[in-house]
Amino acid sequence: MIVVHHLNDSRSQRILWLLEELALPYEIKRYQRMQTRLAPPELKAIHPVGKSPVITVEGRTIYESGAIIDYIIRRHAGGRLQPDPATPAYDDYQMWMHYAEGSAMLPLMLNLYVSRLGDGGKPLHARIESEIANHLGYLDGHLKGRSFLMGAEFTGADVQMSFIGEIAETYGKRAAFANLDAWVKRLHARPAYRKALEKGGPYRFDK
Repeated sequence: MIVVHHLNDSRSQRILWLLEELALPYEIKRYQRMQTRLAPPELKAIHPVGKSPVITVEGRTIYESGAIIDYIIRRHAGGRLQPDPATPAYDDYQMWMHYAEGSAMLPLMLNLYVSRLGDGGKPLHARIESEIANHLGYLDGHLKGRSFLMGAEFTGADVQMSFIGEIAETYGKRAAFANLDAWVKRLHARPAYRKALEKGGPYRFDK
């Protein structure tokens, strides 16, 4: 049984969604953010970093969104939700899996933290805004004429990258990118996404 150590308002929501897409059995162990919005110390008993998402399965602990998504699809999806590993499409798929947290998320997270510095963060705003526009523009251009990142077929890359579009909306930046906006709305309309929300509980981001 896959156990999802689920922190509210966090990336672990993506893991619940993936499991619902695959109709796999799983158990949720819930953790609640503290008043500081940080994860509670109980998560450190699961993984030393004390963050979510993290899953435990078959005596193993697996940490990091991309690694978890990759593990679930390789071991439990029976060939679903990823291209054939022998094809060039799989290389593109892996690029999106790594791009999400490796590049695209960085300026969005910088925007979150620098915005809390008040006037002290102003010198960084222009560069951060430029980087956000660069990455969202790249994603928007790629999605032109495509329903999903890999084309007509929904894959684990869409699950992994979805967080980028959701965070962009939090800062009012998604509406300017029509293809990106339409893609996120397609993802949110999926029955498995909605079912995962029901199971995971309220899901929001703080500015």
